[in-house]
Amino acid sequence: MAEVAVNYLLDKLKDFLENGVLLRGAEEEITLVKRQLEYTRAFLRVADSLEESDEEVKVWVKQLREIAYDTEDALDEFELLLAHDHEIGFRGLLSKMSCCIKNMKGRYRIASEMKSINSRIKSIYDGPWRIRDKLSKAERCHDSSKPNDTWQDQRGNALLLEKAELVGINEPAKMLVSWLIEGACTREVISVVGMGGLGKTTLVKQVYEDPEVKKHFMVHAWISLSPSPNIEEILQGMVRQILRETKEPVPPLEEKDGLCQKMIIKDLLQNARYLIIVDDAWHINDWDAIKHALPNNTCGSRIIITSRNSDLAYTSCGEFRGMVYKMEPLPPEQSWKLFCAKTFQGNSCPPHLEETCRLILRKCEGLPLAIVAISGVLVSKDRRKKDEWDLVRRSLRTEIDCNDKFKALKRVLSLSFDDLPYYLKSCFLLLSVFPKGYLIKHARLIHLWIAEGFVDKKEGMTVEEVAQDYFNELLNRSLIEMAVETSDRKIKYCRIHDFLLDIIASKSSNQGFAEIAVGKHHKCPDKVRRLSIQNSLQAIQQKRSLSQLRSLYMFGVERSCMDAVLGSDMRLLTVLDLQTPSLKMFPAQVAEWCYLRYLSFRYSKVRTVPNSIGNLQNLETLDLKYTYVTEFPVMILKLQQLRHLFICRHGETPYPIFKHGFKPPEGIGSLRSLQKLLCVEAGDEGNSSLMRELGKLKQLNKLGIVKLRKEDGRELCLLIEKLTKLQVIAVRLVHENEIIHLQPLTSPPPFLQRIYLTGRLEALPHWISSLDSLMVLKLKYSRLKDDPLPSLGNLPNLVHLKLLQVYEGTKLRFKASNFLKLRILDLGPFDKLECMEVEKGSMPCLEELTMESCKLMEKLPSDIEHLEKLKVLKFIDMPDELVKKLREEGQDDDYLKVAHVPEVYYGYRRNGGWDVLLTKAFV
Repeated sequence: MAEVAVNYLLDKLKDFLENGVLLRGAEEEITLVKRQLEYTRAFLRVADSLEESDEEVKVWVKQLREIAYDTEDALDEFELLLAHDHEIGFRGLLSKMSCCIKNMKGRYRIASEMKSINSRIKSIYDGPWRIRDKLSKAERCHDSSKPNDTWQDQRGNALLLEKAELVGINEPAKMLVSWLIEGACTREVISVVGMGGLGKTTLVKQVYEDPEVKKHFMVHAWISLSPSPNIEEILQGMVRQILRETKEPVPPLEEKDGLCQKMIIKDLLQNARYLIIVDDAWHINDWDAIKHALPNNTCGSRIIITSRNSDLAYTSCGEFRGMVYKMEPLPPEQSWKLFCAKTFQGNSCPPHLEETCRLILRKCEGLPLAIVAISGVLVSKDRRKKDEWDLVRRSLRTEIDCNDKFKALKRVLSLSFDDLPYYLKSCFLLLSVFPKGYLIKHARLIHLWIAEGFVDKKEGMTVEEVAQDYFNELLNRSLIEMAVETSDRKIKYCRIHDFLLDIIASKSSNQGFAEIAVGKHHKCPDKVRRLSIQNSLQAIQQKRSLSQLRSLYMFGVERSCMDAVLGSDMRLLTVLDLQTPSLKMFPAQVAEWCYLRYLSFRYSKVRTVPNSIGNLQNLETLDLKYTYVTEFPVMILKLQQLRHLFICRHGETPYPIFKHGFKPPEGIGSLRSLQKLLCVEAGDEGNSSLMRELGKLKQLNKLGIVKLRKEDGRELCLLIEKLTKLQVIAVRLVHENEIIHLQPLTSPPPFLQRIYLTGRLEALPHWISSLDSLMVLKLKYSRLKDDPLPSLGNLPNLVHLKLLQVYEGTKLRFKASNFLKLRILDLGPFDKLECMEVEKGSMPCLEELTMESCKLMEKLPSDIEHLEKLKVLKFIDMPDELVKKLREEGQDDDYLKVAHVPEVYYGYRRNGGWDVLLTKAFV
């Protein structure tokens, strides 16, 4: 990770030199530091790849990384010295004179420190010749990059497994066999994709060896790629396999170049029904180098690709036609079967060990390679001694680091990390600061990457858009996975496999990236760059200096520990992420840490924000969501870098809609960098000045406004028209009976994707029906006289529609060819609704339907049987007559209408709260 630190520092040095605040001597020394680091950078990527296996290189990289960090600290300390506000008058003059003297001393000190750093760089670079020799040799052979023998052995072992040793692949294998044999007579690609260790190679090997498959295809060939394959050698091997099957003589292939070999392969396969396995494809470029050798004949030929890269999988199938099979972890029962087969040689688990074994197995999360690795450790343990087995459970992280039986698992999982470009390595390593099993908010991760300085600037893109590209690439590489998605299929929370987390946590600590403090007596190294405190610590060396700390994350800490850590000197801190209810006041010292770019006290009990918040002029994200803050001092207007401001909390209602926000200071429109603003609280009187101020925030893409009044309608429409980049808007009126008029809006934002509107409407705004980008629409308390469905039915991208107390009519009708992409529909309460009709051809994609508190509706929606993709049907607080029909299994026509739905629920609200207790009617 020295490459990351050095690249970040080089950018900082460039900016520093352009500012021109240095003495001549200091500028020369900094220029020399920059030049030497640029020269050294040429070896860093190779050095980073060698440090795991070479102790000398590891020390060299560590020294260089420490130099980069020390240089960054020196520059920031100097900038901190220069950054002073002065009073006016005589006292201000004295203050300026004092600062001038300090600044002059600071300039001489920075020159001296840079000179010392130059000496350190020269000494480690001019040090042992063996290191430079190793790096030069590695650099020369980097392009050919012969695959690691250990890796090839591991893949070879997967190909030698007997069928009796396998668990959980029978059904996937049958499906893949049918895909191979059936289908079109044209060439097709089948991609098997998933994270390392899931058994992709093992599954495809069983399919490849299937007698029916062997008989169906005339020619078979298996080629294994790697993160850095030698394509010419792979093509040579492919030619030999094909010639063995066709029983033709093998020509001297070494003399032929890659293009010639592709032509030979294409000629050999032109008239054959062939099956080619491309195992372990990492990069699209490698697949591109092979695919042109595989002819598109009409013999029913097939290609199977295994990959960790979902982008490669879907791209290859889209290009050549075909299907993608996404491998999933083993379910619990199959995981247990594999665990017992490997640990107890097929016997059942002794009863006194079962609880411990299941806890150990839970950490594997269905990953077959992890289950096999853990079984290899446990198989030698004495089954009579439960304490030995419990020790493995408690010290699994240490076992993974030290036990050779985990070497294959570490190698397989580490390969995905090693293959990352440097800018993604730092982003991925940051996930190590989150606890095991933690669901990581997607937006939070994006904002943290930006605050940490991991995201490069790209022309024509915001840093948020670049960070989203980074996130997508990690997702495509199967390094992170979606945990919770929104109704419009965007990732809300992501997670990382526990074993992968153990590996990157170890790398983070070893490479000086981050320190994870878990437990009561964790000992931190002398210098800590990022610190994640998880659970309560009695002491983290309370008197130690944290002056070099750049990022602090706290999870589940007690008040005493929190106070002790926050009381340390952390003047260079960039990120403070503390989400705990034990924090009751905004710590005064935090406002002195002027390098802060990300500050979160979410879920805390903080009520007020001090005037000194204005000191944090580098702040980009301020997250006070679910706190009790209701207003801001005017000094917040000094935060000109602020991009994301979150202050809102729910009211005591059955539905999680934000009810409380904050009263903005006058002039909030000066915060021109704001992109997300949740939630502004309108005043008791006219809000025209507030709307004008908000209209100046041209970068806003997400806006929440609460406590609006009916007279604010016209101003709100004018505001929305000005915010052309708006994607999400949430509006809540001060009372549910307050009526607002939103018809005057003529040119809505073209990219508006989600609308949340709580309050009474005179009529459904006509402009909503013109929003081609709208995906989510949630209306509450609208109490419309006219049926809103005709105006909404032709929205081309609407996937989630929620109507709560929206319509006062007696009948709802979903017309044919309307709501063509709708997947989720929530309806109710409707006091007067008596019937609902669903014409055939309406809502063809609907997957989930919820109806609530329609007291006069005693029959199921007519023609509901036409909703063929419906998976979940919920009835909450519906009439007893309707629920009775669902209970009379098979006895009523209404029951038969929904017999095709896998999950049907009915139930009642509990004590008027929003927690719904549902009983499953049938499956």
